Amino acid sequence: MDQSQENLMNLDKQTLITMLQMANSQSEALKSTVDQLNKSISLLTEEVASLRQARFGRKSEKNLSEPDNQYVLIFNETEVTVDLYKDELSESEEPEENQEVQEISYKRKKPVGKRKEDLSKIREREIVPHTLSREQLLEYFPDGKWKQLPDEVYERVEMVPSYLRVLEHHVAVYKGTTSRMIVKAERPQDLLRNSIATPAFVAAVANAKFVNAVPVKRFSDEIERIDDVRILPQDICNWINTCSDRYLSKLYERLKQECFRCHVMQADETPCLVNKDGREAGSKSYMWVYRSGELESHPFILYEYQKTRKADHPREFLKDFSGVCVTDGYQVYHTLEKEKKDLKVAGCWAHAKRKFADVVKTLGKNAKGTFAQSAIGIIDAMYHFEKLFKELSPEERVNQRQERIKPLVDAFFSTLKNEGQKIAPKSGTGKAIEYCINQESYLRVFLEDGEVPIDNNAAERAIRPFCLGKKNWQVIDTISGAKASSIWYSLAETAKANSLKPYEYFKYLLEEIPKHGEFEELSYLEDLLPWSEKLPDTCRMKQEQPKESISADNK
Repeated sequence: MDQSQENLMNLDKQTLITMLQMANSQSEALKSTVDQLNKSISLLTEEVASLRQARFGRKSEKNLSEPDNQYVLIFNETEVTVDLYKDELSESEEPEENQEVQEISYKRKKPVGKRKEDLSKIREREIVPHTLSREQLLEYFPDGKWKQLPDEVYERVEMVPSYLRVLEHHVAVYKGTTSRMIVKAERPQDLLRNSIATPAFVAAVANAKFVNAVPVKRFSDEIERIDDVRILPQDICNWINTCSDRYLSKLYERLKQECFRCHVMQADETPCLVNKDGREAGSKSYMWVYRSGELESHPFILYEYQKTRKADHPREFLKDFSGVCVTDGYQVYHTLEKEKKDLKVAGCWAHAKRKFADVVKTLGKNAKGTFAQSAIGIIDAMYHFEKLFKELSPEERVNQRQERIKPLVDAFFSTLKNEGQKIAPKSGTGKAIEYCINQESYLRVFLEDGEVPIDNNAAERAIRPFCLGKKNWQVIDTISGAKASSIWYSLAETAKANSLKPYEYFKYLLEEIPKHGEFEELSYLEDLLPWSEKLPDTCRMKQEQPKESISADNK
């Protein structure tokens, strides 16, 4: 027996117990440290996977739930769920026993006559004849006897690049032979008098920049390549900004008044950079967007430029608004709700789903059976029903939501609060659960009001053209340019929301508004609103045939 063992044998019982307790304590501390390290490694691994997914992974959130909809079993709420596809299955009978089931073909069939119908909408048409000369015909018919049958006709589409043309105005001048009086013919009220810009030109630039995200410099270069004419980008920007301030701002302010007549509005914002705004280079500015509720009959979309993201801006914009504002969960709107008794804030289920979707996309094939995928499954079920209710009246819609969606919402939050406690709070799933629980009261608002949409996607779609545009032009030069952009984007997106052609609508506005002067009463603006029946047909898109609505009784 060596010395250490002998010393250990000579120790009294109390000392041995103390040493054992110390060893156990150190073991527990070591185990706790290992567990903490494992959690840190797990979180770092998830973060790396999330970054890789954000950089290289799929962007779509479709088809992330389990295909067999097993979320019903996972959530253990079978008594409150319904057959999601009952509506579809009721339309066709189940095959009888031993009856052969036809294989479904996924090949898209071309609609008969669709091409001819589409090409008939093109106004300019040129006939290109293909004939045989007399000599060629005599080779086929040596006796010289033939007759011409109806032509074989086929159609092709040709694209002609845009071009410039000069409108040379000749104003007749008359002089009296005896009175020496000189009289000129009446000259129309021109857009930007003494400028070469016409409504058609400014509308073309605005359509390129604010609808198709083409920077002005690129537009100017294209003109030079096609027509060998150099029109400076500075001049074009000046025309755009001046037309916005002098003419279109009137219609913008008129559209602003529509905000206060709506019951539902939707809001969002996105950062942008403005060079000359009196701050340090790189300071963030924000473009805010406010639009009527997605279910409103006369939709409008309004952009507003502001230097910051502070609550002062929506507070000022919404000060006279009374109703429901749908947002993405930004705390500023919740603060406003506490200040304004006539303002209610609704949450966005797309944002709730997105946080779980990020986890599922990060896990990839390993996502099957996870809590995040189960959460997406039940949210997808809610969207399935909401799609069926799209054509219903607000009263019918809210009744159907109470009957078919509310049980799913109850099951969703019940499971988050019970099962969610077992998930690490700092994990992606844990953060998604925390977000949903914090937003619960706002996410439930749509269940009580048939005019409130289930999400804020309409506002996100409205601001997306600006986000795409800023990837091209990167920076706005001045504050006045940013304000002009907000007006042009407002009119462009409102025109599209009302099935108008933005170019034709811009051109019509720039032709009509200058006729009324700068200080006259503004009642004429009513006829220029995007939903006015007095707009010319050239401004309107061809309306599609209305789809058959889904009855509330179709269960």
